[in-house]
Amino acid sequence: MNCLGEVVNNAMELVEQQSEQLSGVLPKDYTMFSDELLAELLRIFNKSALDVVGGDIVGRIYEYFLNKFAKNIAQDDGVFFTPKSLVKMIVNVLEPTQGVLLDPACGSGGMFVQTGDFVEHAGMRANASMTFYGQEKVEYNAKLCLMNLAVHGLTGVIKSGDEANTFYHDAHNLAGECDYVMANPPFNVDKVKSESAQNAGRLPFGLPSVNKNKEVGNANYLWISYFYAYLNERGRAGFVMASSATDSQGKDKDIREQLVKTGHVDVMVSVGNNFFYTKSLPCSLWFFDKGKREELRDKVLFIDARNYYTVVDRTLNEWSEWQLKNLNAIVWLYRGEVDKYRALLEEYRQELGEMLSFPDRAEQLETDLENARAEAKEAVAQAARKEKKRIEAEYQDTIQAIEQKLTVAKEALWLTEKFGEGNYADIPGLCKVATLEEIKAKGYSLTPGAYVEVAPTEDDGVDFHQRMTEIHQELRSLQEESNRLMETISKNWEEMGL
Repeated sequence: MNCLGEVVNNAMELVEQQSEQLSGVLPKDYTMFSDELLAELLRIFNKSALDVVGGDIVGRIYEYFLNKFAKNIAQDDGVFFTPKSLVKMIVNVLEPTQGVLLDPACGSGGMFVQTGDFVEHAGMRANASMTFYGQEKVEYNAKLCLMNLAVHGLTGVIKSGDEANTFYHDAHNLAGECDYVMANPPFNVDKVKSESAQNAGRLPFGLPSVNKNKEVGNANYLWISYFYAYLNERGRAGFVMASSATDSQGKDKDIREQLVKTGHVDVMVSVGNNFFYTKSLPCSLWFFDKGKREELRDKVLFIDARNYYTVVDRTLNEWSEWQLKNLNAIVWLYRGEVDKYRALLEEYRQELGEMLSFPDRAEQLETDLENARAEAKEAVAQAARKEKKRIEAEYQDTIQAIEQKLTVAKEALWLTEKFGEGNYADIPGLCKVATLEEIKAKGYSLTPGAYVEVAPTEDDGVDFHQRMTEIHQELRSLQEESNRLMETISKNWEEMGL
């Protein structure tokens, strides 16, 4: 009788036979695991809950294990997987519908998966309307990408290994041919051979700084140049980049100036810390659009979203679905797409009910939540011991449902307090539409914080000097009490002869 590992290996062979894309990709060394362990893994991955997990599930599982067991692996060469909320933001802003999509640093394929979801949601078939191309130097990651595409019913052409090193190869000959480019490239890569990179082309603004060893010491602007060069005459690009790149100097600044002058820089978004499992660094999202409407050609939308996120845990933040919609809504208004903004308001109303305004609904939910918590506390206190856990769980479900509604109401308020029924406005601390002249005056910086300024602080009605006097008095009183306690302790020690 075959061991379970052999059975799983045979299953991998059968799956590969059904998909040319997966040929030679799936692992077939499951005999290294015990039957007991494999049985438990199969039981876990057979759960129906996995069917409803959207997005790049393969990349998310892999990144989870990197975070738990092997963080150092993810830090090699600046490689790390793109969080789902950043991928969704990129896809939502680019709005891919049909054509050629390239990710020249495709990792586990999250950009392709999310694009597929977006296209299918729009009522089209992703494999019929989109053509996916990827380059991934790390062969193991390329296999993850192919598996990920297969899991989501997508097809794509993925090249890996040395021929897929984007610094030295345009592996699919796509310069000037792409409708969309999406990527999360490794940040701050050094020791790129400048001559080889120049010979590989796709550098419309020239090489970044080259050191005495004839190497590019920081490849961020190689990536930025590639993303622009791959676009066709109406192409759009969206990518993740190190925050430092928005304001770096030297040759980087020269390239950035040329880029800004094209009029194709569309949107810049600052992202706060802790959006990656394996990195705590902040980053920026860059968006190019060669097909910008003429009235927007001399403008760039800057969004500073560093203080806008949902805390998942102590080391991880993300944008919730509603926060993604709100950020997207700012882009719609900048583009003059008021109908999309108003459709979002209708979505909020359907979620929260049509009867009350957003402020009134939020206030009602706050009251409901307070009452539910008080009622739960009373019910648990009065219940028999064996019933306490059951009653607490029942009330917890009710409380969570109210909390979720309240979160939605607060996001609706966040949006409508700023933009009403659909009127774009520069919001200090959040967003600003800057002209190319304003960007020139800032030394061609593309850092959102340089334009959106600082959000005004709300007056809490507290007299600062009076409050500081009170705090000083409280501190002095506590210090005197501390001294008295120390004297008492010392006397007690003396009486004990110690």
